[in-house]
Amino acid sequence: MGKRIVIALGGNALGKNLPEQMAAVKHTARAIADLIEEGHQVVIAHGNGPQVGMINTAMTTLYREDPTHPMAPMSVCTAMSQGYIGYDLQNSLREELLDRGLSKPVATILTQVEVDPEDPAFQNPSKPIGTFMTEAEAEEMRRRGNAVMEDAGRGWRRCVASPLPKAIVEIDTVRALLDAGQVVIACGGGGIPVYRTGSHHLKGAGAVIDKDFASELLAEELDADTLIILTAVEKVAVNFGKPNQQWLDRLTPAEAGQYAAEGQFAPGSMLPKVQAAAKFAASKPGRTALITLLEKAKAGIAGETGTSISL
Repeated sequence: MGKRIVIALGGNALGKNLPEQMAAVKHTARAIADLIEEGHQVVIAHGNGPQVGMINTAMTTLYREDPTHPMAPMSVCTAMSQGYIGYDLQNSLREELLDRGLSKPVATILTQVEVDPEDPAFQNPSKPIGTFMTEAEAEEMRRRGNAVMEDAGRGWRRCVASPLPKAIVEIDTVRALLDAGQVVIACGGGGIPVYRTGSHHLKGAGAVIDKDFASELLAEELDADTLIILTAVEKVAVNFGKPNQQWLDRLTPAEAGQYAAEGQFAPGSMLPKVQAAAKFAASKPGRTALITLLEKAKAGIAGETGTSISL
């Protein structure tokens, strides 16, 4: 019997610009179609780091050239990224499924995710977005009033607040489509961050929600069997890059938490993936989280590779 699976796509599955994305999603669609072909129900979430940074830069440049165009807030930039990433993903996946003789609707849901305006993250911007910069470029960005950070040894990037997700506003819509047998793309870029003002109004927040934590919440809310977090390595490792590096096949949530407390995983890189995976695995008996490469997802579900986290 097929599983209900939430897949969290990393940046390597989407490319870094428009041409790269159009090529990357074809490869991504084949890996996802493998799971659908095996009878699994699939919901797809994805990151948007390069894309939302590109959009934000473009909108800021427009404002500087013509101040009559107001600067687009980060929530609007995230909404834009959901639209164009979802467009490429759903078209590629639809084509791949039809090529395999599978007539299955694929839909992108513009998804808002509620955050707490009092979340401490707003006082400590930590989520990298956009392209990598040199240290000199980062210093100029800082001079303009933006927060920047060194990102896991790969260079400097702008960073914004990354509050934890509290609730997925369109969860009933996602659930209804999934129950109807459709493939759903939701919570793109971690979702459009919003918070409540008054009884019913939702206001966009100047933040980016980590897509791994949003995907974890999505998986819980949908009562998924498996959360697959796709990344650039086949398995999680401790002592990564050192002579005593050790690849991990299986972990309990407690073991994952212990390694995280020891500082084994890089913040903004592997750490949120392990934390989100452990949280999902601990949320209910029988739930499993898997961290692996995109092209290894099918083998990972079969227990042949990847790092599996479960009680």
